[in-house]
Amino acid sequence: MSSASKPNEQDDGLDAAVEQAIAVSGGDMRGAIRALIVANNFLESENSELKKAVSHAYTRGRFRTHTG
Repeated sequence: MSSASKPNEQDDGLDAAVEQAIAVSGGDMRGAIRALIVANNFLESENSELKKAVSHAYTRGRFRTHTG
């Protein structure tokens, strides 16, 4: 058995997710990779926008919540 086909104890379902992504793309690995790159770019863009929306006071620990 090659090292690429040995099960990894710390897989955490990653292989199943890979197989699912390929299956959703109709078995087209390039299509699966392309879809994952597009999704990753979208999430990076969304993350950037959310970071801009958070106030600087909150990120610096100056934000006080109302208690009581």
